[in-house]
Amino acid sequence: MTSRSLTVHCSQPESGPVLRGDPPLLDRDAVHVHFAELAELRPREDLFRSVLDEDERSRAARFKFATDRERFMLGHGWMRTVLAQYTGRAPYAIETLRGRFGKPYLPGGELYFNLSDTKDAVVIAVSRSIDTGVDVETLDRRVDHEAVGEHYFTQEEQALIGRSTDGKRTFLDLWTRKEAVLKASGVGIMDDLRSLRVDGPENHLSIRHVEFMAMAAEHYHVCTWYVGASHIISLATPRPAGQVVLLGA
Repeated sequence: MTSRSLTVHCSQPESGPVLRGDPPLLDRDAVHVHFAELAELRPREDLFRSVLDEDERSRAARFKFATDRERFMLGHGWMRTVLAQYTGRAPYAIETLRGRFGKPYLPGGELYFNLSDTKDAVVIAVSRSIDTGVDVETLDRRVDHEAVGEHYFTQEEQALIGRSTDGKRTFLDLWTRKEAVLKASGVGIMDDLRSLRVDGPENHLSIRHVEFMAMAAEHYHVCTWYVGASHIISLATPRPAGQVVLLGA
């Protein structure tokens, strides 16, 4: 079976101070990570609904549950207002396309961005020159981390969770790292998550998933932050960012 190498560099989780107010200038080698809880976005719900395009409205309408529909509309409406700050265009006028597996992008490559949401929060990563993948999870999420870990994590990762004084938090650290790498590659989801080891500072892997081999970079650099008491964010980039700034809504 054909395979190739991949190295995933992971930093230790840090507490992430979130800056409020207007974002600083986005340098070419920087990444801005915008974070908001849904409660912060709800007062602007009418605005966010008004800037969605027809495809986004159609996708929102397909959600069965109102909570999922609201999260989608708030997240994508806010995404458009965030991108407008960097492109100089009106939020409703921004054209977004989607890759083969659904990763959104702007035509012409003027800006790289990625969006993730969880039940009560949204995060958007933006860069001028670095393709990104970002994932956010809430510690309030109900999950059987031991059962899920047995199915998706390596033995070494399961052992790390077992030794941890907070197994659920360690599980979500690892989970967001894996998701961020997959989203950065553009694959988005993969059945064999055990082939993507992310527990060490430098993880040398041999990958065999056909699409992942074709689309992944040679290296990914993953940073993880705890935001407040309830959220974990991981960001993956194919090269180290010169600066990463966490920003609020």
